[in-house]
Amino acid sequence: MMILLITAASMVEVSMGNKDMWNWGNYNLTDWWNQYQFNRTQTKPQNVVVGGSQNWQFGFNYTAWAIKNSPFYLNDTLVFKYAAPNATTFPHSVYMFSNYKSFLNCDLTRAKMVANTTQGRGEGFKFLIKRWQPHYFACGERNGIHCKNGLMKFAVLPAIRPFW
Repeated sequence: MMILLITAASMVEVSMGNKDMWNWGNYNLTDWWNQYQFNRTQTKPQNVVVGGSQNWQFGFNYTAWAIKNSPFYLNDTLVFKYAAPNATTFPHSVYMFSNYKSFLNCDLTRAKMVANTTQGRGEGFKFLIKRWQPHYFACGERNGIHCKNGLMKFAVLPAIRPFW
């Protein structure tokens, strides 16, 4: 992981040497840092409902949701809300994968269940992000079908919260 971070930083540094050539159509790519502003109101840990108003459900693209709602920070809490199993809803759970390959393949053999099918009701299951490492989440129901076909998976690499 550290090698990947160092490689990415090196690539940015080398590419900045040619920054006068970073114009593409109407976009000036040399000014991206000034255009990107951190949300200065989020200086404290947040409770983030996974999926927003869609909650944790089959068929919602959680990878796209995670990209759109990032960055996530250390000490933020991910809240997984889903209905308890009944006659009209699919049961859901929350699993964490130990590595990227298992996550990509929805291979539950080494995954750890962190919330069962009933823990998402009410206020939902809360997962505190307390380690600076990738976190890979998925629904493990139906032997991984919710993960594989139902788009119920996403990854989070928490950032360190800015101090301003």
